[in-house]
Amino acid sequence: GFDVTEKDPLRNSYMSSTSTETNNSTYYSLKRAIDIVSDADYVEFDLAAMPGITNDSLNSRLVTACEDRADSLAVLDLEGGYVPSHENTSDATENIGSVESTVSGLKDLNLNTSYGCAFYPWVKIRDQQAGAILYVPPSVVALGTFSSAQRKSAVWFAPAGFTRGGLSEGSAGLPVLGVRQRLNSAERDRLYDANINP
Repeated sequence: GFDVTEKDPLRNSYMSSTSTETNNSTYYSLKRAIDIVSDADYVEFDLAAMPGITNDSLNSRLVTACEDRADSLAVLDLEGGYVPSHENTSDATENIGSVESTVSGLKDLNLNTSYGCAFYPWVKIRDQQAGAILYVPPSVVALGTFSSAQRKSAVWFAPAGFTRGGLSEGSAGLPVLGVRQRLNSAERDRLYDANINP
């Protein structure tokens, strides 16, 4: 079981680049979840995500599971972006992340697939149940936007542009208030060139 007092029991800081299923329980739990959903006869889904998880090995495994199924899309959160306060003790301004490190992180994954996608940056939302303002990984609102685009048009229709791809007007399924990092044109171009959706 998980420690109920822990804010995020499956956080990245509990894993390292050398974590494996035999030496790290957090890594094992996430890997096991991917293994379970990789069986198309056992679980049916269109989208898969591990919000906030930036571990390269696990992200690659999730994409591979979607590729092997050939009927789903992995929505990845990449290393290099915002790091929430529960992941480290650095000052908030040091945790914002950067476009360059995110692009570099995706290149290190060495993925060439139609079964995975990534978005940037983190998004500020209002938690309506707790009445709190918080930042969530881009995969969280991407899932909502995919769902909204599907309701408005058709399955697998790209959630792009202001009508289907916008985060306002409830399209993300959550009240989106802003982004963690405002991007300029050059940064958006750099993300597009790396196949990361800003």
